[in-house]
Amino acid sequence: MAMKRRFIAPPRGEVDPARFEHPLYAGYARFTDWMRGDAWPGIDALNAAIPLPDRRFTAQDRALLADGLHYESRIGERGLIATRAENWHDLFNSMVWCRWPGLKLALNARQCLHIAEMGPMQRNRAQYALTQFDEAGVIVRVRDPALIPAWDAHDWLALFHAQSDAWSRGGIAIAGVIGHALLEHALAPGQFIVGKALVVQGDGDDEACVARVASAIAAGEVLDDPLELRPLPLAGVPGWFEGQDAEFYREAACFQPVRAGRVYPPPIILEG
Repeated sequence: MAMKRRFIAPPRGEVDPARFEHPLYAGYARFTDWMRGDAWPGIDALNAAIPLPDRRFTAQDRALLADGLHYESRIGERGLIATRAENWHDLFNSMVWCRWPGLKLALNARQCLHIAEMGPMQRNRAQYALTQFDEAGVIVRVRDPALIPAWDAHDWLALFHAQSDAWSRGGIAIAGVIGHALLEHALAPGQFIVGKALVVQGDGDDEACVARVASAIAAGEVLDDPLELRPLPLAGVPGWFEGQDAEFYREAACFQPVRAGRVYPPPIILEG
C-alpha cells in the first residue's frame, strides 16, 4: 500500500503573494504583511498582535523544551505558545491565536483537562477530535437547515453545484477557517483540501458563530469524538476552485461517498 506523503510547505520566497487573495485566507486579511512580506515576522511582532495578556508566543528551542511539558500543558500552565522560527505551520497557528483567541483558549483548556486525566503519553478520542479541529477545522454557518441532508449523504453535487445560489447568498457559508494546517496546505495551488467541519445553525455573523463554537467546546458539548466532524472538501465551495462543473463534483478525488452507517450530529444552534 502506498504511503501518504507528508506535506512540505514551499519556501517563503516561492509562494506567489497573490495566493493569499484566495477566499480561504479572507479572515486573516489583517495579517497580510506577515504572509506576503519578504521577511518572516518575529516573535515580538506576533506578541504585539495577540489580544491576551496572559498568553505569549515564545521561540521553540532546546531551553524551552527542557521544561519537559506537553505543548498544550505549557500553554495552560505557563502561558507560553511554542513557536518555530520561519515556519509556515507555526505562523498560521499564531494567526489563528490572534484572530480567534477565545476559540484557541477553549481548545487548549479541553486538551489540558484530558492530559491531566490521561497523562502526556496517551490520548483519548476527544483529544484526537480536538487536535483534528485545531489542525483542519472549519466552522460553517447554515441558515437553511434543508441543506443539511445533502451534506449528510455526501451528495456533493447537490450541496455545492445545485445549491451554488445558497452559497452566494449566505444560506450556507464558511464562518471561519480555523485549522492552521489547512492554511499551510493551501499555499500550494491545486490541493484538494478537506476541512473538518462543525456546523452552526442560525442567522448570526462570523464572530457570533465562532464564539458559539468556542463556548460549546469550553462546555464539553462537542468534540468528544472525531466522528463528530463533518468532512468538507474546500475545493467544492463555489468560487474556491477552477472548473467546478458537474463532472468535477463526480470525479475529483476529494469528493468521497459517505461510509455505510455514518451519522453526523445535528448543527450547533445559535440562539437569538
